[in-house]
Amino acid sequence: MIEQIFISKLMQFLEEDYYPEDLTSRIVEGYKIRSYVRSKDEGVLAGNKFIIPFLNYLGFNVKSSMTDGVEVKKGDNLLVFEGEADKSLSVERIVLNLLGKLSGIATATYTMVKLAREVNPTVRIAGTRKTTPGLRVFEKYAIEVGGGDPHRFNLSDAVLIKDNHLAIIGDIEKAVKMARQIASFTKKIEIEVSSYEDAIKAYRAGVDAILLDNMSVNEIEEVVSELKGKVLLEASGRITPENVKSYAKTGVDIISSGYITHSSRSLDFSMDVELTSPQ
Repeated sequence: MIEQIFISKLMQFLEEDYYPEDLTSRIVEGYKIRSYVRSKDEGVLAGNKFIIPFLNYLGFNVKSSMTDGVEVKKGDNLLVFEGEADKSLSVERIVLNLLGKLSGIATATYTMVKLAREVNPTVRIAGTRKTTPGLRVFEKYAIEVGGGDPHRFNLSDAVLIKDNHLAIIGDIEKAVKMARQIASFTKKIEIEVSSYEDAIKAYRAGVDAILLDNMSVNEIEEVVSELKGKVLLEASGRITPENVKSYAKTGVDIISSGYITHSSRSLDFSMDVELTSPQ
């Protein structure tokens, strides 16, 4: 069932690129080829989990593949499949785009996790909802492949009271109380703050987690010294591989970063083919 959902999404992507036809590839109709998806880059592979069932569904014969989560290097064959030439060339861009994008996210996440845990072995690197519309389920998966935490998949996963909610309600304690009234006991309640004083208010209001948003390292250290171990502490706001160590050193439990989905670099993959059967 789940596999069919992913295939359905990929078929929509194929329709966007293919409909009503791949005009150019009509010149190779009748040929059979073997396609090699190769890495021209280095990083962590992510996406074969979706691509392989998709290719099987379309009638291709997948001969070999690398497993998501492995570190790839230049020249590696990530995926080898056989089939009709025109259909193979028609799916080339979808395969390369998705594998490159997801592998870039997995690689960025892996880098952030590695750097952060050098100074804080238990910290979690989490994603955000700053994902590409239509691709969230894929991008969240790539975060997990890279060793990160996906954070909320959607707005119903947990209560996260942000600055705009507080701008309307006007009071931290009141906002938390209202959230308790509407949310199931199974849902965590987190609140976004931007000062030490508000972090203390949030803790006293009984939240499960506090998001320290766009606060300096020194400000976060002050909150951590007071609340560590009493409530989950999450740091967020312009955190990248360049400064993640500084934030991890504060002792926070979680570091969430939009960078890993909206600013990570897609890995460079290509597809080469060879003829297996003439027309």
